[in-house]
Amino acid sequence: MRKLLYVPIIHVDSDLGSIAPAIDKRSTQICGRERWERHKQTVSTFWDNIEEYFKKQDAGNLKIYQDGLMADGDLGQKIIEEGAQKGSRNYRIVLELIRRGSEIRKTEDVALLKEEYNRILKLAQSKSLWERTTAYIGYRFHKDRLMMKRDRFIAGTINRTLKEEETGVLFIGAYHDVLTHLAYDIAVEEVKNREKVRDYFKMLISGKDEEKFDQLAGYLVDSI
Repeated sequence: MRKLLYVPIIHVDSDLGSIAPAIDKRSTQICGRERWERHKQTVSTFWDNIEEYFKKQDAGNLKIYQDGLMADGDLGQKIIEEGAQKGSRNYRIVLELIRRGSEIRKTEDVALLKEEYNRILKLAQSKSLWERTTAYIGYRFHKDRLMMKRDRFIAGTINRTLKEEETGVLFIGAYHDVLTHLAYDIAVEEVKNREKVRDYFKMLISGKDEEKFDQLAGYLVDSI
């Protein structure tokens, strides 16, 4: 039997590289400063719990598939090391797993990643109303198509490379839909429920229903 541990991740500023300040500014405008700061604390605790969970796992049998990872081997490890040095909680966990015997595997298609990054960068850096509107329309038009292509590529990679009796780990953004494209014989265990993580983001952005938002934030910070 093949098994996959599914981790719907929440990106932090250090994961976003040069566009982080622009994303942070735009998110503060959308959510409000207080709600956005609460979100940052929730995310920090979320990653604390993910880190504790993987400390208990047998790292020697884990095959890691990582959102945004376009290489394996020495180059892949260098990418992980650089991300960890910049403060990525996700990459720090992956790097510790590598040191304990886990194997990273190339997960993404370079061309698709580059196209998505360029569109997000254009949206984040738009200044005038016309630029923001044009960039947003372009991003929304291509977003679903790009996401589906990436999800199919990632699932195909896992289907092809995850061998019998191996346990894979997929660290992937919560809005991805890789699961529907996985082979039927891969048993999936969600480390955190992706639907609840998605619902949390929807409530965060909406600025409404404080009670439900608190409940979902509570789920994110619960120990695993």
